[in-house]
Amino acid sequence: MGAVPAPARREAAPGPSVPRYRAQVTPGLLEPRLPGRRLRPLRAAPPGRPHHDPCAGFAERPHSARDGAAALPSTAGGAPRGRGRAMALLPALLLLLLPLAALAAAAVLLGLPGYDIPPGVNQPAKLRLVLTVLLGTAALGRILEKTGLCSQITFGRYVRQGRKLGLDPKLFIQDLQFNEVPVRVYQPKATSDGPRRGILFFHGGGWVFGSLDTYEKVCRYLSRESDSVVVSVQYRLAPEHKYPAAYEDCLNATQHFLQHLEHYGVDPARVIVCGDSAGGNLAAAVSQTLAGRSDFPKLRAQILIYPGLQALDFNLPSYQQNRGVPLLFRERAAFFALLYLNGDALHMQEVLEGSHIPPDLRLKYRKWVSPDNIPEEFKVRGVKPLGPTDFIAEVYETVKRFCEPNLCPLLAEDSVVHQLPESFILTCEYDVLRDDGLLYKKRLEDNGVRVTWYHLEDGFHGIISLYDYCGFSFPSGKRGLDSVVNFLKSL
Repeated sequence: MGAVPAPARREAAPGPSVPRYRAQVTPGLLEPRLPGRRLRPLRAAPPGRPHHDPCAGFAERPHSARDGAAALPSTAGGAPRGRGRAMALLPALLLLLLPLAALAAAAVLLGLPGYDIPPGVNQPAKLRLVLTVLLGTAALGRILEKTGLCSQITFGRYVRQGRKLGLDPKLFIQDLQFNEVPVRVYQPKATSDGPRRGILFFHGGGWVFGSLDTYEKVCRYLSRESDSVVVSVQYRLAPEHKYPAAYEDCLNATQHFLQHLEHYGVDPARVIVCGDSAGGNLAAAVSQTLAGRSDFPKLRAQILIYPGLQALDFNLPSYQQNRGVPLLFRERAAFFALLYLNGDALHMQEVLEGSHIPPDLRLKYRKWVSPDNIPEEFKVRGVKPLGPTDFIAEVYETVKRFCEPNLCPLLAEDSVVHQLPESFILTCEYDVLRDDGLLYKKRLEDNGVRVTWYHLEDGFHGIISLYDYCGFSFPSGKRGLDSVVNFLKSL
């Protein structure tokens, strides 16, 4: 574990700067509920649905199915006849309401303050288009929720599903279950001279969104280009399933895979956990849990793509600089963390201000979570010193599990961190989670862990998840994805 850290790779943003674009939005448009209000409970799952199914309210689809589009919430199981008729008319309603949602989004983009497209970001015009679609989807979801047709979260999941892909000529793809957790396994068809690498992939989406289908193209690319067996894990989602459900599903699926590597032709010495955003959080937590375990093969590496690793400080330099940059806004980061932890977004404002952490714990963790540990080059876009906030004990009681490393891996003790495998960390300049990655990089290197760091100077949060997605791919995202493939090939 005392290997010398690999030199960091940094990539300059191509092309000239473009004028800064700003737009503002009505507060809370993108949130399913306002910060101080409880989420309306989602409709109960149909009888007999497995406990691990993260999409309660969606039409049931066997895990082995490989064709057919995702369905909107089913009304089977005794739903009122009138509601059934409304659901049958939902596609037509979507066509009627979509222009309205688009107009609402356009009005937001043209006339209200709040969102920021920085001058150095990759393809700002395309990012602006992505933001328009995001806002339109949120507005339409709100309309559907107010009409009682489906919740905004359910609609958001439906929209993000994307279209089903056909067969891949280079891959065997099958849907299975590992310890009752749905997974999708990608295996190269080409013959191999020996066992292949094995990759456990945990998708992003703030623990609330995301599925096997939404990351299908990313996983296919990783499997094809690195000649690896990829296992994509469909963990349970919040708010239906709160912490630690997602972590437990990822851990259980990983342990099952480690016990059956020979069946999938995987080399026990080359197993990697990988994830982006919330999935990066889960990959880091699983890696820490398995560190030092002698009853499973040792992980070869962890790949963390713009991971969220702490919920103590939402005012780090990257949060200040990128608070309004798509695809993840400062308020949304806290919203998702609270939804995963508690199933609601109560006390979001207090969490954003930092009133949720006692002074003694803040002092204890300052050695790991502090702007002082961020290199000065990442502060040139401006950082505002913030004074201390008043601690609110009642808020802490509702969020004190934020101090658990399985939820916030940046807070793990050195005795755990120094046992971690070789690591790859990808960060983006225009991302509120940038500093989480930088702080974890420092912790790993301080504990003698070899780290390969790849920084997208023109990247934004979620850029890799848009790879080959409905025409919304970004060249910078493709470079980031290729950096992951190159790291895998080196193992």
